[in-house]
Amino acid sequence: MKSVMMIAYAFPPEGHAGVYRPLRFVRHLPAMGWLPLVITGDPGRYGYIRHDPNLGTLVPPSTDVIRVRERDPWQLIQAWRARRIHRKSLSAFAAKEAPLGQNNHTAIRSFIRQAVNTAEAWCYHPDTAMGWIRPAVKTALKLSGRQKPDVVWATAGPVSSFIVARRFSMQTGVPYVLDFRDAWTIIPTEFDRRRPKWARNLDRRFMFRLLNGAQGVVFRYRTEAECFWQAYPGAMNASRIHLIPNGYEGSIDNFAPPRERKCKILYTGTLSDYRYDTLLHALCLLKESSRHLANQLHLHFVGEGTEALVNETVRLELSDMITARGPVSYEEVSKLSRQSHALLILGRPSTTTGFELFAGAKLFGYLKAGMPIIGVLPNDETKKILLRVGVTTVADVDSPLEIVSVLHRVLDAWMRGELSVLLPNPSECEAYSAERQTRSLVRALEGRPALEPFVPGSAQIPPSLRCVIGNRARKFGQRTSLGAGQEPMTGSPA
Repeated sequence: MKSVMMIAYAFPPEGHAGVYRPLRFVRHLPAMGWLPLVITGDPGRYGYIRHDPNLGTLVPPSTDVIRVRERDPWQLIQAWRARRIHRKSLSAFAAKEAPLGQNNHTAIRSFIRQAVNTAEAWCYHPDTAMGWIRPAVKTALKLSGRQKPDVVWATAGPVSSFIVARRFSMQTGVPYVLDFRDAWTIIPTEFDRRRPKWARNLDRRFMFRLLNGAQGVVFRYRTEAECFWQAYPGAMNASRIHLIPNGYEGSIDNFAPPRERKCKILYTGTLSDYRYDTLLHALCLLKESSRHLANQLHLHFVGEGTEALVNETVRLELSDMITARGPVSYEEVSKLSRQSHALLILGRPSTTTGFELFAGAKLFGYLKAGMPIIGVLPNDETKKILLRVGVTTVADVDSPLEIVSVLHRVLDAWMRGELSVLLPNPSECEAYSAERQTRSLVRALEGRPALEPFVPGSAQIPPSLRCVIGNRARKFGQRTSLGAGQEPMTGSPA
């Protein structure tokens, strides 16, 4: 059996969306002749983004998971502060009242937080996981001394995982495969915007070297691959590019709509980064025009960042239609899904550069659930996938009237007992199964051509990224003679 060393900074019991992709591969690679060894971080020291101990039970017993602890006193302090602020915010939210002078204190804290974030952006390269790079490489080399892997696979973000793979490869000669869960250097994050120009240029030069040295590069979508192809001309060979979107594990569930007095629509996951203002507007319109229908509709939001939604719901007098709660475990999400009639998915605001490339991991969990899906979306990858699998309940996020029309269709199907006509096409959904994805990954690990070949020029650059991609293309229009051994600055922050 061949072996693959998998570099994944986040892994169970961390439970945020980025964990499920490496977990699916770990579970399915052994059946295809590959034994995975996982090198991951130890986030318990700094605090989990979303702790889910039950996910750890899904890791096969035969898989060794090596947790590498980074030593970064500053991140330890920041994690302590974040936990303290979170506890206070929960208490204040529960009390629904603000002490006198809180606004002034909030403004001061906001100023300090902005200053701290800017300092981190200047000191950490390429990201705040920088302190993990050296101990992770050291651990990988030690393990390789006992049994050398056939290939290294690294998934990012954080991009520090890519650097671990490349450094290990340079010292051992083991080829590496890069797996992009984010379009790093293409879609700017808040962290990127705070970085000095010289640091951003360093990131892009190093990205060229990462791409150029990889045995294979995995992107989620054809459009994303096209963006990198044009932004870094000469960095990749098209035959080494593999397209593997996110997906789901197991067979698609049978839909058994619950018997309830109201039609329940469920949203799960982080909410604060998504656009829902026109959805609320549409609910107001529905309430004004068809109160009897509005009274039969219940939207339930579960996840991080629901506080602003609750406040807006109260302001718009929609509390009789909308409820919200904080994040729950994967098992609890599955339970809530079975108690719902449809699932809701939203998109990023169109003011976000690169919003067109987005399709959240929750989408594929929705496909596995085998339930009606309501999409309130811009023209992004999420909409493309929903239309590809035959979902007809997708509304333009900029059209409250279109959203109302979709809600009418769902309510009408619910009242008639015909929600099954709104289900995604299961045969089309199978394109996103873990088995199919892992077969595609194996070809990348073995250095073989992709199952779905990437043809340069077959996709258009999204409008919000044309300027960004044009700038990158001009910068790398000619092959740059880069020092093969040059690395970005890493180590402990100043």
